[in-house]
Amino acid sequence: MENGQEKKWGFGVNEALTSGSAITVRGVLNMLMSNINDKGDVVVVPLSHGDPSAFPCFRTCVEAEDAIVHSLKSASFNSYSPTVGILPARKAVADYLNNDLPDKLCPDDVYLTLGCTQAIEVVLTVLAHPGANILLPRPGFPYYEAICGQRHLEFRHFDLLPEKGWEVDLTAIEALADAKTTAMVIINPGNPTGSVYSYQHLQKVAETAKKLGILVIADEVYGHLAFGDTPFTPMGVFSSTVPIITLGSISKRWIVPGWRIGWLITNDPHAILKDTGIVDSIKGFLNLSSDPATFIQGAIPRILENTKPEFFSKIIGLLREAAQISHEKIKQIPCITCPNKPEGSMFMMVKLNLSLLEDIKDDVDFCLKLAKEQNTIVLPGVAVGMKNWLRITFAIDPSALSDGLERIKCFYEGHAKKR
Repeated sequence: MENGQEKKWGFGVNEALTSGSAITVRGVLNMLMSNINDKGDVVVVPLSHGDPSAFPCFRTCVEAEDAIVHSLKSASFNSYSPTVGILPARKAVADYLNNDLPDKLCPDDVYLTLGCTQAIEVVLTVLAHPGANILLPRPGFPYYEAICGQRHLEFRHFDLLPEKGWEVDLTAIEALADAKTTAMVIINPGNPTGSVYSYQHLQKVAETAKKLGILVIADEVYGHLAFGDTPFTPMGVFSSTVPIITLGSISKRWIVPGWRIGWLITNDPHAILKDTGIVDSIKGFLNLSSDPATFIQGAIPRILENTKPEFFSKIIGLLREAAQISHEKIKQIPCITCPNKPEGSMFMMVKLNLSLLEDIKDDVDFCLKLAKEQNTIVLPGVAVGMKNWLRITFAIDPSALSDGLERIKCFYEGHAKKR
C-alpha cells in the first residue's frame, strides 16, 4: 500500500497459459492428486498416465543405460548441437525407421526434438496461419488442443468410432474439411483408445487426405507397442500417396520419458513439404527453440542399434498381460464397460454408466471421489474429449494393476444405487 492506495503493477497472469494448461493430462492429474487422502498409509495406484518407468518390471534395457554412460564419458557431446540435431543421431533415427518404410528416409528428413511434445509444438506452430484449421481426433491427446489454443489455430474434432475399433470416421473428415484445412492428426497406436489401425484403414486415411489436399500428422510415440492381432503399420508407408509428418520418440518403447528425446520426420518422397515451405518453417521454429541435451543425442545411435529384441518382447509381454488383466477385471465392475479390448499403447477407454451410481454427477466427480476414497487415480474422459468415459492406464506392475482395479470395484460397491 502507498498513501492508502494499492500499488499497481505492470505484470499479471497470462490467461492463455493458465487456462491452456488446465486441459492437459498433467493439469487434470495435478487436480486429482490434490484430492488424494495422504493421511493414511494406503499407497496411491496410478492408473492414469503413460509412464511405467517407476516400476522395476518396466525398467529400460541395459544397452540404453550403457549408451548414456558411454556418451557422457566420451566427452564428445558437451557442446551445443545443431538446431536440427547432431548428424549421427539423425542418421540412426532414419535407419531405425527405414526398417518399416518403402520410401527411405535420409538424415535431412529427421529433426530431433525435446520429446514428442516439442514435435507437436513444432508442427502445430508451423501450420498456424491466419484462418487455418486442423482436424483432431476425439478422443485424443489434449496437448494438441492446448497448443492450438496458444497458437490461435482453429481445431475441429472428428470422432473415433468405438464400435469399429476406434477407427477414424472418414465421412466426418470430409464433412469437416474446407479450403482452410491444413492437416489431420492420427494417433497410432491409440492414446487414449488402445487401438492399432490396420494397413487397410491407414490406406483409406491417406487416400482421404490426398483427396482433401491436406497432410497427415502421424503421432506414433507408441509405435511398435502392439500386442493384439493387428500389427503396427507406420503411416509413412503411405507417403507416396500424401505427405506425412511423423512424430515419435524413444520415451514409450524404451520406457524412458524423462530422457526427453523425440523426433519429427518429413515423409516426403515427392518434395511437397519442401516446395510448399513447410521444411523451411520447421527449421525456422527449431532455430528459435531449445534442443535435446547433446549427450542424450550422442547416445541415440547405440540405443537404437544395440537394444536386443528380447527387451522389446518382454515389454510387449507385460503390456499384453496387463491388458488381459484389465479387460477381465473390468467385466466384474458393473458401472464401467470396455467396448474393445486394447491391442496397443498403454491405455483403454471405458464407458461410465452413471445410472448405476447413487451420488456421482459425472466422470470428473467419479475420479475425484475415487482419488479421495481409494487413493486410485484414473483420468476422466472429459480430459480426452469423451464426457462420462474414463481412460485407464494398464502399464503398471501387474499386482498394482489388480489392486487398483479391485479398488474401483470397491468404490462402485460403495456408491451403487440401492435396488
